[in-house]
Amino acid sequence: MELRRFGKTEMKLSVLSFGAMRIPPEKDEPEEENIARACATMRRGLDLGINHIETARGYGQSEQLIGEALKRGVIRRDEFFLTTKVFPAATGAEFRKTLDFCMQTMGVDYVDNLDLHGINTPEVLKLALKRGGALAAAKKALREGIVGHIGFSTHGPLELILDTIRTDEFESVNLHYYYVNPRNLPAVRLAAEKDMGVYIISPTDKGGMLFDPPAKLVDLCTPWTPIEMNQRWLLAQPEVHSLSLGCAKPEEYDAHLAMANRPHGPITAEEQAVFDRLEAAMRDALGDTYCTFCHECLPCPHDVNIPEILRVRNLIVAYDMKAFGRFRYNLLAYKDPKTGERAGGAGHWFPGANADFCTNCRSCVSRCPEELDVPLLLKEAHAAVAGEAGKRLWED
Repeated sequence: MELRRFGKTEMKLSVLSFGAMRIPPEKDEPEEENIARACATMRRGLDLGINHIETARGYGQSEQLIGEALKRGVIRRDEFFLTTKVFPAATGAEFRKTLDFCMQTMGVDYVDNLDLHGINTPEVLKLALKRGGALAAAKKALREGIVGHIGFSTHGPLELILDTIRTDEFESVNLHYYYVNPRNLPAVRLAAEKDMGVYIISPTDKGGMLFDPPAKLVDLCTPWTPIEMNQRWLLAQPEVHSLSLGCAKPEEYDAHLAMANRPHGPITAEEQAVFDRLEAAMRDALGDTYCTFCHECLPCPHDVNIPEILRVRNLIVAYDMKAFGRFRYNLLAYKDPKTGERAGGAGHWFPGANADFCTNCRSCVSRCPEELDVPLLLKEAHAAVAGEAGKRLWED
């Protein structure tokens, strides 16, 4: 498998990495079966040429399972680079305590890469950078030789990612960036200018639930699969270094191997024909309701995440990606049907509210360069993925 220099870290990472988020126990799975499945999944990844395992304090029992695989000799520490991610704590001492716990759980004395996890808001960035805070603790661990490099992971808006990169405090960035969501391209390019490693979060899942694509998307991507085309689009960009695969079982690597093991030079004419077909299908299906995802509609006075909802609508109308649209939409805050109060939502990991909060104030319409009837499109998207039962949108 191709190795790429991970920016100034000088680590040579495989273009596919193993993300350990999905190896913790499945529902009612006996402990020994879980350990066996997790060990087999990690072992196969390494056998395929993957040389990077990535986890986080928030990934359930993933650290414990990595530790168990190491203890049993199923995997060896010298076979892979190890990344873990720790959310910035209120103090550097708390951050270090968590890092030490992570390493003890995995049974390792060295982490190749440490990401400050979840730099999703200006407040979290400020917390991370404050005197004596998480970054200071991470740098101390670096000086002590138990951490090799310091990066950051983010689910935040583009502007915040750019601001974090511009601090020049980090050697790599772990972010969302996919064919169906290229919003963070400026961040990828700025990271490249600063010789930072670029690691892509969950391209198969967050990039469109491509493990279970709708028939329309499959047809548009032929002769390749949607997974392969997204992977090809990413790896054709030399600024991108490694893609996370959240495999839960050994066989789940199979869908990624053909494209990962081919040359990753410029897009070929045959591949470009597929991307052209995808773009044409998007434009033809949406016509003058196509949202360019420019974000000029924000801020919304009612905190509706307009760009993401309209992006979901684009994908449903053009590619029939209703399951993915429902998955993304249901991460947003909603109105409790009994109380009418705001409820749910994923906080700063996926901010904003759903279209149920739109009042048709139309402040977004005046800012939209495409002159879209944004409230109407929000209403359509809401009906497509949430249904109308127990919900009320603005009245016509």
